[in-house]
Amino acid sequence: MERFGVSRTVLREAMRTLTSKGLIESRPKVGTRVRTRSAWNLLDVDVLEWYSRVASPLQFALKLQEMREMIEPYAAALAAANHDEAALAPLAAAHRAMVEARNVDEWVRADLRFHLSVLAACSNELLIPLGTLIERTLEAQLRLNAKRADVFNAALAEHTAVFDAIVARDRDSARRAMAGLLGVTRERIEG
Repeated sequence: MERFGVSRTVLREAMRTLTSKGLIESRPKVGTRVRTRSAWNLLDVDVLEWYSRVASPLQFALKLQEMREMIEPYAAALAAANHDEAALAPLAAAHRAMVEARNVDEWVRADLRFHLSVLAACSNELLIPLGTLIERTLEAQLRLNAKRADVFNAALAEHTAVFDAIVARDRDSARRAMAGLLGVTRERIEG
């Protein structure tokens, strides 16, 4: 309370928040302790963002990439099989914005919308929150990848392949195209 100049009520609320996110535990006669990282709820938006700020940037990017490689190719296949016109419209708009992007900022915003739209188009309401969960950290990764590429929109052809396969309702091509796109992303991260 003295160190941060806050009231007892604010301190209690902060401790309650950290406890609910799995970062600390409080026990009578033992005190308050930081829990091991394996007990943290990294699927909490705040915890994930805080963790991304203190983790090794390369290691965090690779962990995020691993998660994307597990989910996004299958999500693209589902989007190809299950999309309707209402779900396809945001994906088409994001792809168009990528084609028309004139700088890194426009590209990154469109790229992020593209990947979130793929998750939304797969018609699985359990996958959509994953996009929301990783949105802030994914945006940072997309920005870094765009800056590492020769030109900011170097991955346009790969995104177009994903988009075309989804529009054509070609599950296997959509899965392969997304896996290929993520392979390029991994090369940029590791490079």
